[in-house]
Amino acid sequence: QVTLVESGGGLVQAGGSLRLSCAASVRALFYYTVGWFRQAPGKQREFVAAISSTGGNTALAGSVQGRFSVSRDNAKNTAYLQMNNLKPEDSAVYYCAGQTRQFEYAPDPNKYNSWGQGTQVTVSS
Repeated sequence: QVTLVESGGGLVQAGGSLRLSCAASVRALFYYTVGWFRQAPGKQREFVAAISSTGGNTALAGSVQGRFSVSRDNAKNTAYLQMNNLKPEDSAVYYCAGQTRQFEYAPDPNKYNSWGQGTQVTVSS
């Protein structure tokens, strides 16, 4: 189990960029696949991206393909979600999550056992 804290959210205009960070409280992030999810009001939690424990495998939802990227720096106990060309439809609370299961489970939120508190991303038109 690891405690995760997201940061980097805020208000941006359409077409702008944000980088979200997911920091671990202990030096154990290298054990974890890190997933990114988002949830807008009235909508279900949506998978956004994931990266395997070593960074060798990544996954992106089709809705963010070509605009978002995921990376990690295990030495700094931090994972990142780079969001470019943001659209109003991207507005949501973004969460990072960790799991020690196989990467094939990355899009399934039920497979994650550690979650951050969320950070708000608002994109204005």
